[in-house]
Amino acid sequence: MENYLNENFGDVKGKNSSEEALQRWRKLCWLVKNPKRRFRFTANLPKRSEAEAIRRSNQEKFRVAVLVSQAALQFINGLTLSGEYIVPREVQDAGFEICADELASIVEGRDVKKLKIHGGVEGIINKLATSVNNGIPTSNKLLDQRKEIYGINKFAESPARGFWVFVWEALQDMTLMILAVCALVSLLVGITVDGWPKGAHDGLGIVASILLVVFVTATSDYKQSLQFKDLDREKKKITIQVTRNGSRQKISIYDLLPGDIVHLAIGDLVPADGLFVSGFSVLINESSLTGECEPVNVNYGNPFLLSGTKVQDGSCKMLVTTVGMRTQWGKLLATLSEGGDDETPLQVKLNGVATIIGKIGLYFAIVTFAVLVQGLFSRKLQEGSHWTWSGDDAKEILEFFAVAVTIVVVAVPEGLPLAVTLSLAFAMKKMMNDKALVRHLAACETMGSATSICSDKTGTLTTNHMTVVKACICGKIKEVGSSKETSGICSEIPSNGLSILLQSIFNNTGGEIVKNKDGKVEILGSPTETALLEFGLLLGGDFQSERQTLNIVKLEPFNSAKKRMAVLLELPGGGHRVHCKGASEIILAACDKVIDSNGVIVAFNEESRDYLEDTIERFASEALRTLCLAYMEIENEFSAESPLPIKGYTCIGIVGIKDPVRPGVRESVAICRSAGITVRMVTGDNINTAKAIARECGILTSEGTAIEGPVFREKSEKELLDIIPTLQVMARSSPMDKHTLVKHLRTTFQEVVAVTGDGTNDAPALHEADIGLAMGIAGTEVAKESADVIILDDNFSTIVTVAKWGRSVYINIQKFVQFQLTVNVVALVVNFSSACLTGNSPLTAVQLLWVNMIMDTLGALALATEPPNDDLMKRSPVGRKGNFISNVMWRNILGQSVYQFVIIWILQTRGKAVFNLGGANSDLILNTIIFNSFVFCQVFNEISSREMEKVNVFKGIMDNYVFAFVLTCTVVFQIIIIEFLGAFANTTPLSLQQWFVSILIGSLGMPVAAALKMVPVGLN
Repeated sequence: MENYLNENFGDVKGKNSSEEALQRWRKLCWLVKNPKRRFRFTANLPKRSEAEAIRRSNQEKFRVAVLVSQAALQFINGLTLSGEYIVPREVQDAGFEICADELASIVEGRDVKKLKIHGGVEGIINKLATSVNNGIPTSNKLLDQRKEIYGINKFAESPARGFWVFVWEALQDMTLMILAVCALVSLLVGITVDGWPKGAHDGLGIVASILLVVFVTATSDYKQSLQFKDLDREKKKITIQVTRNGSRQKISIYDLLPGDIVHLAIGDLVPADGLFVSGFSVLINESSLTGECEPVNVNYGNPFLLSGTKVQDGSCKMLVTTVGMRTQWGKLLATLSEGGDDETPLQVKLNGVATIIGKIGLYFAIVTFAVLVQGLFSRKLQEGSHWTWSGDDAKEILEFFAVAVTIVVVAVPEGLPLAVTLSLAFAMKKMMNDKALVRHLAACETMGSATSICSDKTGTLTTNHMTVVKACICGKIKEVGSSKETSGICSEIPSNGLSILLQSIFNNTGGEIVKNKDGKVEILGSPTETALLEFGLLLGGDFQSERQTLNIVKLEPFNSAKKRMAVLLELPGGGHRVHCKGASEIILAACDKVIDSNGVIVAFNEESRDYLEDTIERFASEALRTLCLAYMEIENEFSAESPLPIKGYTCIGIVGIKDPVRPGVRESVAICRSAGITVRMVTGDNINTAKAIARECGILTSEGTAIEGPVFREKSEKELLDIIPTLQVMARSSPMDKHTLVKHLRTTFQEVVAVTGDGTNDAPALHEADIGLAMGIAGTEVAKESADVIILDDNFSTIVTVAKWGRSVYINIQKFVQFQLTVNVVALVVNFSSACLTGNSPLTAVQLLWVNMIMDTLGALALATEPPNDDLMKRSPVGRKGNFISNVMWRNILGQSVYQFVIIWILQTRGKAVFNLGGANSDLILNTIIFNSFVFCQVFNEISSREMEKVNVFKGIMDNYVFAFVLTCTVVFQIIIIEFLGAFANTTPLSLQQWFVSILIGSLGMPVAAALKMVPVGLN
């Protein structure tokens, strides 16, 4: 079976599956009882095609708009444009001078002419009654006016589906519809033959069973939908920095309004349509809207920013102009959201299993019906009454048909693929509490098979609470701690050295020191920037006065490829100065001069260079993150369009930043090792810093290899084959080094790889990995968009928790499949063999429907929601090539099936003698005992299925309240069916002895299961 599944259903991957693969398995699943329910959690391929068509339309539209705006610019300059726009009355009354539709047409159409008519960006700012420095006022009345005129930044969502929608969908089951028709005919025939109410019992029994199945199924599905709704709400919690009422603050992107001044940085998603106000080196990736991969330069000449696009480089202030469904992204998102998530590999495989068993079940059902009808015909032939057919005969044939249909109900395990969704929904909800937000269903499942984790250092293995603890300024190494120690540094550093250091810290930064809405001083920016700005303040610097003294002409933001950041300043007396900072050895290599202890600029000699290189190594060996700061004077004219120099700098100094290892990381790495998961550290830091931290975390062992990115990328394919298996640390790595490592691990070594990332440039590696893990705190929105799971607390221990939950999902689904296939096999064989050998079926349609509910919805609830235990992390990972239906499962399925079949066959053939049954009621009592024994076999088999290999199945049973509740409900309802619903379920009340024997027969399945677990089998 596994080979068939891999061949026909194995093309669907955990992520990035082709449309052809998604279409192929759908065509193979032709035997489906309820398509609406079965395919609810699969991708809507027609909607995806629709979204792609919108993208192509956008691509053409925007290309035309760009060409038109470029042509318009050539004619507009120097022309006096007449204003043709008339402000609507309601807009004027609200205090604005431009309406929402006019704003939308300017940005979406990139209409330079209209923008010029309205006075450019400055004119739009005035017409929106806002200010670049202060933003919009925040009184409730003014905000409400703005919302009324321009709308809110929320997108159309499909309305939440109520409980009765799920009831209706559950009723769409083809087999239940056929049974409902059978019930109706049975009612008519029964009442005609036996009168009311006796003749209505069989029909009403089927109707009641159908309603019970429908309502239990609908309740389960409705609860799942609520869980997914909660998760979707969590995914949409995105905040952005804005200026409002003169202070910087973080707000939800859904609270943005036209007139807001938004601060965008590298890695941010553009949250609404808007106009560029000011900024540096802004590159925007518009592929989400247009499909174009080439980034667009946004500046004063091309100020248009579109919602849903991504900031690939640079930083800027943006004026929000259009929000919500008026944006092109809002319209596209409505279609995209209906496209749904890709189905997971397990969902597809279990659809395959359901199809195979369904085909077998359909064959058995047809043969069973044919044998039963043939038996009736033979009996009538012997009696000589084959030419006269009564209402009772018609009723009997109807019962045969109902049994055949019910065999199909039981045989087609519709619950198998849905159990995956149930288990994943349960796990995803619980993982939210454990600080992990799963964005794609498949990631939860794939994480259980992970064999390798490539982790960042900063913020994942360390706390990301950075402080400067050592500094080498003007050749002097000093401890940095209290303000007293820092004031000692100030007195020893020459004044010109201190002045240039503060200028570098406060101007060459991606952070800011601002007043928040409470009027308190707040440092904004990445942890590294925050640490440097705090150091600057300790040295007595003033951020605002430094920024106002000099004009920033150009800024090159830090990115992990260049490992440096630079800024060009215009000096008050003329000329320019470039400040540069970044990876110590890279910046130091770009320097040819240094400021000495007297504040004099001197040329580097061998001694001074060695001294600084030793300082870097010393800081790094103490697990400090090192940064080098440098500057360069530019006397002649310098164009802002030219790239900033990469050599000829003067070294100001080196700072050592402490970022402590997170508590519990060492233990988590040890857990991964015992679970067969290799942990590798991939960082942009100095190799000595990386090695020191890796040893502290327990990642770098005596047998392991540490390598630098530049060395790694020079290696040949043959050399990589030798290096990668022992590679534990990669330092000074670029995003492409990480991508290359992940690709080799996945393709060459067939590993299942999880990768962490927080920056924009990590997106390719996150996309390439089997599971992309983005950091919730330090991660950019671009990284989060590319990830499958967001680690909300940026903690490595949470990644281990995700792996544990992933394994739990995989094992739980295996348990459920084992349980359901056992019921399938026994129910099919018992009904078929009885029909062939005795001419009747021991289990009626109503009884089979109850059994179907026990093994389908209730079985999934009980087994697919088992919480993880620590033992899961003591077994080897499944990996890429593990068989889902393992030999262990086949052993348990076949062994348990044989036991149950033998017991039921003995009851059928010897039951009357064993229980001393006689009289007219003996057949009904025996069939009730068989039905009762069969159900209790499933109850105890459900308990045995909690562990596939361990004998002790009771460990932790009370920790899973869902399991205990389902089991209790099953037993209670079974008692009700036997004792009180006999007329409808074709049962009769049993004596205490008969109850005891039924339960004993069921419980004997547990020692049988324990004995089976002693039988050794291969893994696959």
